[in-house]
Amino acid sequence: MRGSVVYLDSSAIIKRYIREPGSDEVRKLYLKAYAGEVTLSYSLWNICEVLGALDKAASIGRIDVEAYQIARKRFLVKARRMTGIGLILIVPIKISILRDSWRLIEKHHIYEADALQISSAKYIVHLDF
Repeated sequence: MRGSVVYLDSSAIIKRYIREPGSDEVRKLYLKAYAGEVTLSYSLWNICEVLGALDKAASIGRIDVEAYQIARKRFLVKARRMTGIGLILIVPIKISILRDSWRLIEKHHIYEADALQISSAKYIVHLDF
C-alpha cells in the first residue's frame, strides 16, 4: 500500500460534489490519492448516505435537478473507478463491524451511523495490505 489510509465519512465525501466549507480540503485529499500519497476509504454504507444527501439537497432546492444528476453520476463513476484502481478502499458491512458499532452505541450513547463510521475506520486500520 502507498502512503496512509484516510477514512472519509459521508459529510466529507459530499464536500467533493457539493461546494461547501471544507470542500477544498477534501479536493486536496482526492488529489493526494491520485498522486499515490494516500488511499481513501469509506464504508459501503456511505454510498447510501451520499446518495440520500444528494437527493435531499435536490428535493429542498439546495441544488437543481441537473446539478443533482451530475453530482450523482460523478460520485458513482469516481467511486467505481477509484476502487477499481485501488485508490479507494470500500469497507464492507460485516457482522464484526456491526457488533463493534453496537458496543460503541451502548458504551458512548452515540448515533448509529456515527458508530458505524468509527467501527469501519477501525476495521480498515487493522487490515493488512
